[in-house]
Amino acid sequence: MKLQVKFSLYNAITKVAIILVLGAIILFSLDRLAYNQLDNRILKKKNKIIEHLNDQEIDSLLNNEESFTDYNILKEEFIILTDIPDNQKTTEAVIFTEKREIEGDVEVYRILNYKFLYHTNWYNLEIGETMTALESIKTSIRGYTLIVLVAALFITLLADFTFSNFLLKPFYLIIDKKINLVDDPAHFNYENIPTNTDDFKILDNSINSLMRKINTLFALEKQFIANVSHELLTPISILSTRFENMLNTSNIPEEHENKIYASLKTLNRLKVIINSLLLISKVENNQFLKKEEISLVQELTDIYEDLEDRIMDKKIIYTQDVREDFKFTGNKALIHTLLVNIINNAIKYNNPGGSISIKGQAHDQYFELQIIDTGIGMSKVLAENAFDRFKRGNSDENGFGLGLAIVHSIAKFHEIEIDVQSEEGKGTSILLTFIR
Repeated sequence: MKLQVKFSLYNAITKVAIILVLGAIILFSLDRLAYNQLDNRILKKKNKIIEHLNDQEIDSLLNNEESFTDYNILKEEFIILTDIPDNQKTTEAVIFTEKREIEGDVEVYRILNYKFLYHTNWYNLEIGETMTALESIKTSIRGYTLIVLVAALFITLLADFTFSNFLLKPFYLIIDKKINLVDDPAHFNYENIPTNTDDFKILDNSINSLMRKINTLFALEKQFIANVSHELLTPISILSTRFENMLNTSNIPEEHENKIYASLKTLNRLKVIINSLLLISKVENNQFLKKEEISLVQELTDIYEDLEDRIMDKKIIYTQDVREDFKFTGNKALIHTLLVNIINNAIKYNNPGGSISIKGQAHDQYFELQIIDTGIGMSKVLAENAFDRFKRGNSDENGFGLGLAIVHSIAKFHEIEIDVQSEEGKGTSILLTFIR
């Protein structure tokens, strides 16, 4: 999971938790808030009535006993004024909830009761509002609260995601430009990524320092391989020359001659291994150019002419079905080596009278070349490790497993996808995919 996603997820969880807590607090406090709102409205009406009270209004209220405001035909509000004995004392307004029957209808009202002295008479004023109004207030508060909380959640999440994206942008630039897109230390760009975050500056500088060390080690490795190859090949050549001279000596015992032949064979094998390792190292270190136009059909034709005698000796049926002459840019010598090693293995590990089939299939974005043989094949474990160096095949012949390692290095150098399918006793299929 990306760091940005984790940041956003953490912010989302914390904000949802905070909003749920705030929402619960508001819902639990809603009844009290609604009652307070309704009580304040009733108190304001009481104050307004007392402030504008006159004899005419008192007579009207006393004669009618109860009065409804003009806009309240549903009897949601009422005002009742009654005479009370003169021995009363002025008290604070009392608010309570009670069922009342008004004109035949029973409703639950929130009622304000207030005793006051007007001129020389005492009166009791009651102002009531149905609880329907309270429910309306509570519904309004709930809706408004829900809208505010959801809007706040959405805005904060969007702001957090945008900010985290902005904050982590230098980090992803460092990963892409200095790690993912680097295929060779020699092509590394040491220019720092612009950022104001100290942590990313430390990361950027650390990667630059690491790549300088790696680049130095790569250069030393190339030099070491070249020096070692040169130093090893020279004594091998000297030893080979000396053994050959010894073979030309007259009256050499046959037993000694056989040992010299075996030593020469071992030296030649060692020379092949060193040259193969040197080739793999050069390919992996991009020491070859890819500027030649290569015809796949022409390469296969040339290889068949070179290997025709071996194919005929083992009576192998060789078929080639490549209808499109696929052409691409690369290193001709390396591609020739790649195809020679694959076809040579198909001959080497094939059964007498077996077959080798080469098929080419063109697609819009790529070209597939498949080389199939009916040889001894490989086990599943060996097929999985086919490209590992120094892994021997199933044969007892002189093979050290470097052929397919060279094939893999050349294929990777040319961005060719390679897949090996093999089964013991049934043969091997190698699929090369060339990207157009």
